[in-house]
Amino acid sequence: MELLTRFGLTFGFRWLHVLGGITWIGLLYYFNLVQVPAFAAFGDDGKSRNMAIDKVARRALWWFRWAALFTLVTGLLIVGITKDYMKDFMTDKSLFGAGHDSVIAVGMVLGITMAANVWMVIWKNQKVVLANAANVLAGNPADPAAAAAGRSAALASRQNTIYSVSMLFFMVGATHFYSGAFGNVAGSKAVTFFIISIVIAAVFEINALGLIGGKATTNKLLWPYESHKNAIITAFSMWAVLWILSEILFKK
Repeated sequence: MELLTRFGLTFGFRWLHVLGGITWIGLLYYFNLVQVPAFAAFGDDGKSRNMAIDKVARRALWWFRWAALFTLVTGLLIVGITKDYMKDFMTDKSLFGAGHDSVIAVGMVLGITMAANVWMVIWKNQKVVLANAANVLAGNPADPAAAAAGRSAALASRQNTIYSVSMLFFMVGATHFYSGAFGNVAGSKAVTFFIISIVIAAVFEINALGLIGGKATTNKLLWPYESHKNAIITAFSMWAVLWILSEILFKK
């Protein structure tokens, strides 16, 4: 009982937060690395593909979207119940260190954006895809809007994959790295890192939503989302840029 008596609800919610995150991100990688390539392999066999969408994707999406919400809610509860968590946040007087605060804040913003993508973009469009699959299996004509909806969902899902590498690194690194090696970072440098990181992330998000050049496959700016390999390359490239930026700004 030592863990519960010493850390109370904070430990409990951290544990649940990690469990939810494992489920959510695990399914995100399943969709991008397994399901999408596998469904594409059906080729012209529309019946088999629609059956897989109706039976497999529908169930996976249920766990996916609720795991995302569960992870988000438990994360916010951790902030709310941890004593002095936001006191002097991202300043020289921060209880946890400005370095810790800035990177955990970046991770939080990325995580919140990913959850918003799940519910406001991916699930919204996947409902159209799921309804179309069920209708076609029932012998009804295909919905012409299904292809565009699938494209929008895919772009947002790949963007979440890109975000996930940096999000997980900064979430874990906040306590296990940045609060130790970079615990005495000046507040101004912490804020600078946060602002630059969020601007970079915002440009990616706007692009994934098709607000820069549209969503057509001819848009070269959408290269990061055209395959899971491209998304992985972009994810680690984004992480490398942010990591090097933190090393430069936080160096004593």
